[in-house]
Amino acid sequence: MMRLITALLATLLAFMLAGTAAANAIRIKDLVEFDGVRGNDLVGYGLVVGLNGTGDGIRNAPFTEDIMSNILERLGVNITGEQFRPKNVAAVFVTATLPPFARVGSTIDITVSAIGDAKSLLGGTLVMTPLDAADGQIYAVAQGTVIAGGAAAAGDRATIVQGVPTAGVIPSGARVEREIEFDFTQLKSIRLALRDADFTTAERIENAINRSYGRTVARMLDAGTVVLDIGATGAISPAHALGDVENIAVQPERKARVVVDQRSGTIVMGEDVRISRVAVSQGNLTLRIEEEPLVVQPNPFTEGQAIIVPRTSAAIQEEPGIGLAEVSEGTSLSEVIAGLNALGVSPRDMIDILKSIKAAGALHAEFLVH
Repeated sequence: MMRLITALLATLLAFMLAGTAAANAIRIKDLVEFDGVRGNDLVGYGLVVGLNGTGDGIRNAPFTEDIMSNILERLGVNITGEQFRPKNVAAVFVTATLPPFARVGSTIDITVSAIGDAKSLLGGTLVMTPLDAADGQIYAVAQGTVIAGGAAAAGDRATIVQGVPTAGVIPSGARVEREIEFDFTQLKSIRLALRDADFTTAERIENAINRSYGRTVARMLDAGTVVLDIGATGAISPAHALGDVENIAVQPERKARVVVDQRSGTIVMGEDVRISRVAVSQGNLTLRIEEEPLVVQPNPFTEGQAIIVPRTSAAIQEEPGIGLAEVSEGTSLSEVIAGLNALGVSPRDMIDILKSIKAAGALHAEFLVH
């Protein structure tokens, strides 16, 4: 009976450990980039029309007049020597990413951004704009109604702006006109490039792929690269091989990191962050200077003039602070958080404390400040 209970407990523990490992496992497709499977950046220079008086001032943005003249001349409208000052057009940059294996006729999303002094692109329409890649070739043509993400209103004495009305998007706003030449079917091997280079993770990916096929088909080259032998997989094409490999689950190894955003006071800690036993003291020093000038008037019916007598008060105030507090050694993320919260300080003060703890060698993690 005792042996049966022990066996049941061992089986239950094995299932629990397997469930934990499966919960932390990540698909290979979410950890790596496949060699040759990548997007390409596109950019174009175009014109948005139909704005409600919120376009470029032609005198302040002469390039808007040039592109508008070129477009009208291509359409057969002769405007040589004409003077026009429309306020419903704006020169823009159009950017997009051509996804891998994009075919002629498919559509992609684009982003439109004003480059002149336009106040808003809300309600505007992008006129047909070619999009070039780094090689100077046209790969897509963009056109459509701009969806701006903000709003602006102005009066005689006040102006209010919410969001960024001078930038917007056009979903499916560009049509692919040229494909990138790349014969994916002729690849004999494919490199898997890890997004976060790590020797342990690369080795686990190698072992997981080889375990799935029951033979050696993958080999780790370095911390950021695992090469896959297409012929050894027995797949009929590289696409079939990647379709089998990309869904294999692997438990990645992450570096211990503390990421700090000083502008917003945000602190993010990784699961593997550890801290040694350390004592911390923190206080605030406030310097206050106030100017209260006093105007002295001469007596009535006497000669003289009013003078301003400066009056300044200065004071230095030091808050008591937290004294010398001990942060105990943390063996888990929850213990580290509990120890730091015991200091009872604001997030911005916590950033300074973490910097000092890192400098003292008690914070065992990579410290990244943005």
